[in-house]
Amino acid sequence: MNFHELFDFLTELQKNNNKEWMDANRKWYKSLRDDFIVWLDGLDYTMAQLDDEYYPTPGKKGINRINNNLMFHPHKPIYKDHFGAGLDKAPNSADFYIEVGVKQCLLAGGFWRPEPKTLRSIREGIDYNGEELKAILHKPSFKKTFGELYEDEKLTNAPKGFANDHPHIDLLKNKTFAVVHELSREEVLKPGFNEKIKQVYLEMLPFRRYLNHAASV
Repeated sequence: MNFHELFDFLTELQKNNNKEWMDANRKWYKSLRDDFIVWLDGLDYTMAQLDDEYYPTPGKKGINRINNNLMFHPHKPIYKDHFGAGLDKAPNSADFYIEVGVKQCLLAGGFWRPEPKTLRSIREGIDYNGEELKAILHKPSFKKTFGELYEDEKLTNAPKGFANDHPHIDLLKNKTFAVVHELSREEVLKPGFNEKIKQVYLEMLPFRRYLNHAASV
């Protein structure tokens, strides 16, 4: 994958974020999209070798649309400033997300505002064995890679059915259970980018497995 060219395309797209420019450069976009899908297919194969619970996700299935959803976000530009994709996308599970863009590049995973039933299951998992999740989150290498849980809206009070003095109340109040590893453009452009992705994937794996187990109960 030629990430230099991908950054060039995304930069030009943000300068000319309109349908007319995209139509005139659609061949360029499709060529890069096809290359990105092939690159994702390679990652999909690599991840399957790393994780025996991996859910095969071809690049064409994992890649996100470049169009913003203007029905729900009418003030956003027509096109996104990044290429993004989710891998290991088993139903009702915490996937592994990749984003390469002009403003930010990142690797992330977990559940972003899951639907109520899944969120309830995750909270019940924390109620039953929150110490395991805390051990994962406090592992030095994990904290170095991801820092804290992704900052999102949290409940002011304990969720229904849980006490305010619950020993894991700080976790139970979360609506999102995800972590993010930010990347510099230089890291994306380095020859070892795929190796970096593998390292982050493996560091995140116990966190995602914990969430998947909780969500499936």
